[in-house]
Amino acid sequence: MDADLPSLRPYLVRAVHEWCTDHGFTPYMAVAVDARVQVPREYVRNGEIILNVSYDATANLRMDNEAVTFRARFGGVPRDVVVPMGNVVGIYARENGQGLAFPHPDPIPEGEEAAQPPVTHGKGPQRLQVVTPPAAEPTAPAAGSAADGGDDDVPPPPPRGGRPALKRVK
Repeated sequence: MDADLPSLRPYLVRAVHEWCTDHGFTPYMAVAVDARVQVPREYVRNGEIILNVSYDATANLRMDNEAVTFRARFGGVPRDVVVPMGNVVGIYARENGQGLAFPHPDPIPEGEEAAQPPVTHGKGPQRLQVVTPPAAEPTAPAAGSAADGGDDDVPPPPPRGGRPALKRVK
């Protein structure tokens, strides 16, 4: 593969954003947060943040080949957001979960400057599927779960209620 070949990621991000907008969906963008990303840190969870990048939720939205920039309100306070394209790890429609996922960038420690664009792992975009947990009463751990000393390969049950979660589908 030619090292000088430009990334396909910004073109795919713009395409999914346009598709969502054209069909009346709300485009959400998943971002891997590190020192390169300018977002309100109080909204970052597990090194990621999900941003509503619809035209209704943003001002001065710009998606070029290097970054996604806009101004948005967080808790009623207007903030500037800058996301390098290499840190976009997914873009999808909130209503149906259709979209694309991308490999995570190599993290850099907070406070260090990025000397070069982030290097990503993996072979390219992946499909996203939104997993909405069913609203049900909490139950005891299933037999064989890690909670009772069983098989450690059994994933924990999904969180109950709340917001949908992303699941990578290969």
